[in-house]
Amino acid sequence: MKKFLLSAAALFLLVTGSFAQKIGTKDAKVAFDATSSVENIKAVNNSGQVVVNTSSGDVAARVLIKNFIFKQSLMQEHFNENYMESTKFPNSTLKGKISNLSDVKFGTDGTYKAKITGTLEMHGVTKNIEVPATITVKGDKTTFKSDFKIACADYNIAIPSLVADKVAKEVKISIEGALSNQ
Repeated sequence: MKKFLLSAAALFLLVTGSFAQKIGTKDAKVAFDATSSVENIKAVNNSGQVVVNTSSGDVAARVLIKNFIFKQSLMQEHFNENYMESTKFPNSTLKGKISNLSDVKFGTDGTYKAKITGTLEMHGVTKNIEVPATITVKGDKTTFKSDFKIACADYNIAIPSLVADKVAKEVKISIEGALSNQ
């Protein structure tokens, strides 16, 4: 009887563990564009983290603010010290759930439109957000891409009036990466 119970428990753990698969990356490309009609303001961070639980639809993404790279070092310095205060607020996180998980077939090749509903925490402010994502499955490769906009004012990111016309009021954010088993 003991052997049967141990075998049944082991089988249960094996089966339930296979349904709770997590895929992710530690080198997602996170880019933002705050370009205005006056100034070209873009930066890229290639060390974003994204994890997706394919059975529950839970999604988590995190980016270290100081890892954004600008073409101009002075912009990077101002971004970290004056706008994002990256010493005080080192990370930005997105936590949510794929609200239309039944539309995304992680085991079947295809391109799927997903909706992620959750929270975005940035600059010490957490706001509810809904962002679109495209999930592409091809063989054993899964890619994730999301493009959305946020308003600087919503996250208490102050833009001094002296440069207000040089920075877009809404910032375009893009997250993309190849996800693998975690």
